[in-house]
Parts: sequence; structure tokens; C-alpha cells
Amino acid sequence: MKPFAYRRPASVAEAVRVGAAHPGARFLGGGTNLVDLMKLGVESPGLLVDVSRLPLSRVSRTDDGGLRIGATVRNSDLAAHPDVRSDYPALSQALLSGASGQLRNTATTGGNLLQRTRCPYFQDVSKPCNKRTPGSGCPAREGTHRDLAVLGHSQDCVATNPSDMAVALAALDAAVLLRGPEGERTVPVTDFHRLPGDNPDQDTVIRPGELITEVVLPPPVDGAFSLYRKARDRASYAFALVSVAAVLSVRDGRVERVALAFGGLAHRPWRARVAEDVLRGAPANEDTFERGVGAELEAARPLRDNAFKVDLARRLAVGALTELTGRAAPA
Repeated sequence: MKPFAYRRPASVAEAVRVGAAHPGARFLGGGTNLVDLMKLGVESPGLLVDVSRLPLSRVSRTDDGGLRIGATVRNSDLAAHPDVRSDYPALSQALLSGASGQLRNTATTGGNLLQRTRCPYFQDVSKPCNKRTPGSGCPAREGTHRDLAVLGHSQDCVATNPSDMAVALAALDAAVLLRGPEGERTVPVTDFHRLPGDNPDQDTVIRPGELITEVVLPPPVDGAFSLYRKARDRASYAFALVSVAAVLSVRDGRVERVALAFGGLAHRPWRARVAEDVLRGAPANEDTFERGVGAELEAARPLRDNAFKVDLARRLAVGALTELTGRAAPA
């Protein structure tokens, strides 16, 4: 056990002040990922700043009818919240598809966004890994990479983001509220996680000392339906090989509004902007969905053992959009 200090601040302002004053400090919520990484030796913070008892555990409506989610809201509570289940079902489904009931009872909204990749080379400190030790190499490219990225990866990293929740939030146009030494700022979820480039050790755009305080969802769109679908090696307690979150509204047989995000394919939740551009205004049918999703996946660069993900993603997305079209069709 490597020794570390522990602080439990009484306010958000104190948490930010303490975190900013100690480079390498980590904010502790549920600890479901951070504590595991500490046990593995991947993380070794000198200070843990416990934010689990700060007043950030509420879910409330915004003035315009959206939803405000505190950073310490537990995954199980958020999945079961009536406003989430009724207005943002893709988010509830994504949360319920992740981890186990016990972990969902502990894991927090902010921590879920900050969880790190499950690439086996990242988690094994005896192996080189550019994400863990910049410049050491990426053995996953030629090694075990079946579960890893086919989109947006670089020579330095082919890891994938493990979050189910973040994929749904990306499709729902959520935003992350951050409080740091320089004040507050808002970052769209689609911009919060980074692609690896030549700095794969930087998972997000979060700045030193910044604390996630809330996630904000825009008001639900009348006539739009959403869902989350996940393909994995076993029926529960497994990370996604591929997942998809979709939001769709149809008017007069044509796609009026669409948002599509993939999980399991890239270093961050992959918002399918190319597919959305193809689909918007087009006939809401399977041929259109095949064309739009296919256009998005043309950018895929699979490795030796994970090309199957491209076809799996296409089938999952087309199936999700087709299912939503059935819901949107007039009775």
C-alpha cells in the first residue's frame, strides 16, 4: 500500500481549493474505478479529496424543462428516477446495462464520466502503455486488441472509453458543468472526452483542480424517442463490444430529428455526425439507415482482430433506428 492523504471538504469551493493546491490529487466519489486502479498500481495519488458528501446529489428540473443531475447522484438512483425513465429512456437503459447492481448503488455520475479504459495493457503495470506512461509504447496495436478501437485511434493508443452512460449523454446533447480555480465553465459531453492523438494519457479536457459538479440535459423534444442498445460477450456485467444510443423523431415518413452515438468503438463516445447529416430529412426506412450508418463507418480503421466491430455497429445502429421508427409511426 502506498501512503496517501485524505481530506473531506465541507463545500465545493473548499474541494476545488484543496484539489488545486495539491498536484496529482484525485477527487473521490464512489471509488468504483479509482480505488481499483490504486490497488493495481495504475493510480497512486498523494491526496484523495472525498466529495461524496457534498450537496451534489440532487436531480431537478431546469427552468426550461431540462434536467440537472448532481455529480454525486448514484447510477442506480439516476436510472430509476421517474423523469429520466419517462423523458430520457436511453439514459436509464444505459445505466442499467452497466456493471452490477451493487456497483450502480455506489458509482456516481461524475465518476462514471471519468472512469478510465479497461485496456489490459493500461491496467497491467508490468506492460508498456502510452496512456499510463507516455512514450513507453502501445503493445495493444499488435497484441490483444479485440475489444479496442476502430475509430479515432492513433499510433500511440487504441483504447476505448468504457462508459455506457456517457454514450447516452452524447446522443442526448448533455453538458458537463465544471468548477475550478478559475471559476465555472460548461463543456458539451461530446467535447469532454478526447481522442488520443499523441497525448493518450489525457482522457478528457478537464483542467487541473477542476471538479465536475453537474450534468445538464436539454428539454426533451416532443415526438422524439430514444433508446440504448449494447452488444457484449455475456448478458450482464460486461463492457460493450459495441453500443449505440439513438434519438429519433419522424414526420410524414421522413427523419425530422436524429442523434446517434456509439460506444466501444473509440477513445470517447462517438457522435455519428456524418450519419446524422445523411439521415436528416431522408425517408425513415431501413435502406436510409443502412446508407447513413455505412457512411459514418467508412472512417473505421479496424486492427487485425476487431474488424467484426464495424459490421456489429452497423447492425446495432440500423436495428435501433428501425425500432424507433416503429414507435414513432402513427397508430
